[in-house]
Amino acid sequence: MPRAKGERRLEILKALAQMLEAPKWERITTAALAAKLEVSEAALYRHFASKAQMYEGLIEFIESSVFTLANQITADEADGRRQADKLLEMLLAFAEKNPGMVRVMTGDALVGEHERLQARMNQFFDRLEATLKQSLRAAADGDAAGRAAALMRYAIGSLHVFAKSGFSRKPGESFAAQRRYLLA
Repeated sequence: MPRAKGERRLEILKALAQMLEAPKWERITTAALAAKLEVSEAALYRHFASKAQMYEGLIEFIESSVFTLANQITADEADGRRQADKLLEMLLAFAEKNPGMVRVMTGDALVGEHERLQARMNQFFDRLEATLKQSLRAAADGDAAGRAAALMRYAIGSLHVFAKSGFSRKPGESFAAQRRYLLA
């Protein structure tokens, strides 16, 4: 029985994400992706006009997942400082559960791809930083913008360490001990 178009697209994106999870990561070609799926490259292009569109699909997953959770946190938690803490913890947990996506988030997977992809990931982090800033303002933090920027840089650094370690140095491991310095 033939697969629905949406199912095949999802299968392609899952395979791409799995390939990005390899500790000794190399740039992914459409030929390698097609071989993993046991289809032709032409079959990939029936579902995506370009490899950039495949990466856009992964970015959409990241945005949708993280901001759905962020909205739940800000709706459920009234205390602004605890919101910021939970937002950061959620981002680090998302990264641990989705290591392939970390390569997209850090830009590693986007090197050599269309520049709009990196611009979109930059917008993602800007939006998340704005959410942190809003939470910290609600907590009457005297320097909400500065603290939100520091928290984002901490998170991005944690994602880079995770990716560069071959996913062995988990971003959430040190956060439990470091949160008191970040959110004091």
